[in-house]
Amino acid sequence: MVKLVPNGPDIAPLGVGTWSWGDSLFWQYGKDYGARDVQQAFDASLAAGVSFFDTAEVYGLGKSEELLGQFIQGTATPVVVATKYFPLPWRFNTQAVADALTASLKRLQLPMVALYQVHWPFDFLMGQKTLMNALADEVKQGRIQSIGVSNYSASQMHQAHSYLAERGIPLAVNQVQYSLLHRKIESNGVLSAAKELGMTILAYSPLAQGLVTGKYTVETYQPPTGARRIDPRFNQNGLRKIEPVISVLKEVGQCHDKTPAQVALNWLMGQGDVVPIPGAKNAQQAEQNAGALGWSMTLEEQEKIRAVTTPWL
Repeated sequence: MVKLVPNGPDIAPLGVGTWSWGDSLFWQYGKDYGARDVQQAFDASLAAGVSFFDTAEVYGLGKSEELLGQFIQGTATPVVVATKYFPLPWRFNTQAVADALTASLKRLQLPMVALYQVHWPFDFLMGQKTLMNALADEVKQGRIQSIGVSNYSASQMHQAHSYLAERGIPLAVNQVQYSLLHRKIESNGVLSAAKELGMTILAYSPLAQGLVTGKYTVETYQPPTGARRIDPRFNQNGLRKIEPVISVLKEVGQCHDKTPAQVALNWLMGQGDVVPIPGAKNAQQAEQNAGALGWSMTLEEQEKIRAVTTPWL
């Protein structure tokens, strides 16, 4: 287990990202899959020992939180929930933070959440210090156990950390994009800042929206749908570039009886204080993700993967 803050919540070393639950704008919720499918993803995750779920008020305009809340009511298994506050321009005072949290807790049907994160480092009319103090107030009131940020740079992490330190509260996480095909946090100072500040990295899009699963190849190319259609990595040229990566992931996977996706997630967990939160729209995807747990690759295998993905640093 990973401890977010001293005397705070423990989370599994792998979580579930729920952006696709209830979201029909970027994903195909209600068309390709629905509530029953994501309910089965929830159940399969818990059965596999994955009990940490990350959502946000903007996912499906609240629908993701609502679904997660309904599923939690139907299980006796302890579930750890993280959600996010979106710093919209008209949210210019501390009451806006309290109101947004109240609304999220109502949708989740929970009295408190383990982790409450700032979705983007926008300032607008409410500065970071005011925002961090508002979050600190909620920790003191017991409605959130720990505070996190998302998409923050190294300098923004240090700033938020220092504001919270004035209140005697640690900054627990920075949730950022991190995968074998997006290793920017290793070169832009975010990963080293997290280690320096004792923070956990929550890695979203850890499977690069499916690119590292081996599902998308030049040979089987079809124009992508949904959110993937605007991503150039999914065109034929993009897929050609990642062929060496998929080859190495398959090679390592064969040695451990694991899929490329499971190898990719396991590599991220092996970086230390990194918790990947892949999405799961159905039970099969949830079970596939959970297969990243409970085994380790060799240092040589880690280095081989590191070397072949150097172009994405």
